[in-house]
Amino acid sequence: MTPETSRPPVIVTDGLTRRFGSFTAVNRVSLSVPEGSIFGLLGPNGSGKTTVIRMLCGVLEQNEGTARVLGLDLPRQAADLKHIIGYMSQKAGIYDDMTIREHLRFYAGLYGLTRMETVEATDRVIAMGRLEEWVDTLAGAVPVGTRQDLAFACASIHAPPLLFLDEPTADMSPVARRTFWDGLYQLAGQGTTILVTTHYLDEAIYCHELALMHRSNLVASGTPDALIDGLPHTLVEVECPQPHAAVELVDGLMGVVETALYGDTLHVLFEPGHESEVAAQSIRRRLEGAGVRVGAITAVRPTLDDVFAALAGSSADAG
Repeated sequence: MTPETSRPPVIVTDGLTRRFGSFTAVNRVSLSVPEGSIFGLLGPNGSGKTTVIRMLCGVLEQNEGTARVLGLDLPRQAADLKHIIGYMSQKAGIYDDMTIREHLRFYAGLYGLTRMETVEATDRVIAMGRLEEWVDTLAGAVPVGTRQDLAFACASIHAPPLLFLDEPTADMSPVARRTFWDGLYQLAGQGTTILVTTHYLDEAIYCHELALMHRSNLVASGTPDALIDGLPHTLVEVECPQPHAAVELVDGLMGVVETALYGDTLHVLFEPGHESEVAAQSIRRRLEGAGVRVGAITAVRPTLDDVFAALAGSSADAG
């Protein structure tokens, strides 16, 4: 369920820019994140997602632009922000020689919880993170997915109104990832705002809103459905018993932006303006002319993979 659009934004940035020497890691990014939403920053590794999060957490200053988080101006009020947000980094502060319970008490102390609050908070995050059987186990001895659950529990033990999660499901199994996202929905339903970075296109669809980043730039934003339905490109699916042999042949066609394998089919993305029937005819002629058998060729609704491929290609061409 999408949060009410009338809710005030918890994060607002305008032209947010960060450079490291001559390299621009984040280039003029403008975002608005509604309260109680799961907002995804989607992009490949190195696209600038982590740098955006570090600026929004107040641990890295921007070179240009403005950022306002939970009503606080950054970086001027960064010190006031740090105890009212939760941050789960890619290199989470988990120590192999401490138990699950010791981690939770340690982080509760860092966030200033009283003894009574610590007991209540520990019980809450243990139940939410399915950590009951591991509470007295050293963190170095738990599975990778459980370690990620622990990192999330540490980041959220003080029940912050805003959580920053940087690639939280990295190295998790597909089942563990789905369970983790169920927990995020539960928190968002209780009013917590969550900004999450990911490069997993299959889980980005779970976000209420997305911002797509490529090579330090924000290339598009909106709900997953809006991004998919707003793609102007033509996408056709090609049934082909020899898809690997067909990829290189189809890639060379005029107007083709991206060709991707989907089992025994191909998804072929054409530039805007190409009619699907014309596109299908050109694909059939190319493949049959090369002796490659072809089945049905039909226009299909894009996936987020297709959207990102099209937008990333347009961004690269513009650059």
